[in-house]
Amino acid sequence: MEEIKLTQFSHGAGCGCKISPKILDEILASSFSMPDNERLIVGNHSKDDAAVYDLQNGKALISTTDFFMPIVDDPYNFGRIASANAISDVYAMGGDPVLAIAILGWPINLISPLVARRVIEGSKSICLEAGIPLAGGHSIDSPEPIFGLAVNGLVELGHLKQNNTAQKGDLLLLTKKIGVGILTTAEKKGILREEDKTLAADQMMKLNKIGAALGRIKGVHAMTDITGFGLLGHLIEMAEGSGLSAMLNFSAVPMISDRLMDYVGMGSVPGGTNRNWDSYGHKVDFADKSSMAIQKNILADPQTSGGLLVAVAKESIEAVRTLLVENGLSDRTQTIGEIMPAADFAVTVY
Repeated sequence: MEEIKLTQFSHGAGCGCKISPKILDEILASSFSMPDNERLIVGNHSKDDAAVYDLQNGKALISTTDFFMPIVDDPYNFGRIASANAISDVYAMGGDPVLAIAILGWPINLISPLVARRVIEGSKSICLEAGIPLAGGHSIDSPEPIFGLAVNGLVELGHLKQNNTAQKGDLLLLTKKIGVGILTTAEKKGILREEDKTLAADQMMKLNKIGAALGRIKGVHAMTDITGFGLLGHLIEMAEGSGLSAMLNFSAVPMISDRLMDYVGMGSVPGGTNRNWDSYGHKVDFADKSSMAIQKNILADPQTSGGLLVAVAKESIEAVRTLLVENGLSDRTQTIGEIMPAADFAVTVY
């Protein structure tokens, strides 16, 4: 099979393809009112990761979909990344995935169907890791390659986590490092160092399985996964949705490479970063104005298959840290900030 560089066929990459928060608000703003459904626990009334429907047996159905254009050239890894990213929404709600179906758009006149087969095989490998079947799907002939999943999951009602239920005083933890968009952009520009070439793909292919276990800890008040809106965007959604604000310690935020600031300095900034900042920059304050340019380009960097942002009560922080260590995340036990009373800015970076 001829070697194909998938990213050359798409105008966007991974979750950086997402429509900006500002434009999305315009799209979703509507005078058309859907009838209320008392069994719909989470729907369009909040900016959460998935829809949640009460099954009236003590459990709820979690339903989500996510798809995008290639962020890596390798088709097998593209399938794995897109699938891990879609399944993450279920974990972010504290649930267990049970079933997935595929969404495939393929330029059949440009790229061999054998390449698409490798994408599907990559997806199946991640679904196998998650313990769920890839049970079917739908495909179209499209101008650019697109792949993702629609995923269903289950959660006990008492374990359901949302992104707008943080409480004052909660500490913030992040289960994956940030900077994926910066590294993938650096690779496109030909400035990515050899020792950094596998970092982004390796992290994006890791499942957020720990979310289901975090859901069982009562002191975990809120949870969301970090994707195309960047760490700042998703933290703003958590803080504002909860009627609160947040303090974010920049020096404590885990970065995927020690050279991340160097790449930003060389112009490795995805277009999605600027779209993100244009949408919510007015909601963020920086204590160190001299470092603001670098810091905002890192914190607003679009992530693909990013980690879980967890808001946990101080009295439950050790239980969460123990769980992280037990799941091989001993390097993710440092808190990165705190939920605060509502203030002039949704997030203050210090």
